Amino acid sequence: MDRMLYVSMSGAKEAMLSQANNANNLANATTDGFKQDFNQFRAQHMEGPGWHTRTYSLDERPATDFTAGPIKVTGRAMDVATKENGYMAILTPAGDEAYIRSASMQIAADGQLLDVHGHPMLNAAGAPIVLPPVDYLEIGHDGTISVVPAGAPANEVVVIDQLRLVEPDHRQLEKGLDGFIRQRPGNEELGQTNIRVISGALEGSNVNTIQALTTMIELTRKYEMQVKMMKTSKDHAGASDKLLSIR
Repeated sequence: MDRMLYVSMSGAKEAMLSQANNANNLANATTDGFKQDFNQFRAQHMEGPGWHTRTYSLDERPATDFTAGPIKVTGRAMDVATKENGYMAILTPAGDEAYIRSASMQIAADGQLLDVHGHPMLNAAGAPIVLPPVDYLEIGHDGTISVVPAGAPANEVVVIDQLRLVEPDHRQLEKGLDGFIRQRPGNEELGQTNIRVISGALEGSNVNTIQALTTMIELTRKYEMQVKMMKTSKDHAGASDKLLSIR
């Protein structure tokens, strides 16, 4: 009975972990630029001496869904999204480069161009973008940043910098536990590419809410089934004890 209990217990635990992953996807259904995580179960033998007599379920996140989300028009000049398989680069708190497909940008007090979460946007050379005081700012389709300096005539438009635009192979990307999308270790540094940028728009989350809700119901039923198996194991153990107690 202990084998039956162990298998059902591990199944219930992994169903809970999968439910947490699915809940995270569902919670970010309205988060701009969010990429949902895939989830799967696989059978795993219990390690130890002797024969592999016990197999338990293992929940894992094999990959991230990097398909593009819907484009929504905002009309805000500092909202940008990339087209095709393009990404923009930001500087993470850890000091390395990460990639995003949508950015609602803002200018900090020191002139740094930041995304909505406060991470510095990088230029084509891989350095943080710093802007002078401006009266007007525009992002071109090629990622160039054009401004009208503060106090200058309205027709005095100056190209200041260019967003770092890359086109990585999705098979070489991974989303870390901190939520940042990076290249897998060991890959070559990505170069600047001619990716098109949509100004005045943001890319929405690629989470399918109907699918996520359906998955939530399925996982709930799987968890309930495992709990019933644990109850059955307990009943069988009780029946065995009664047989052994007969004199």
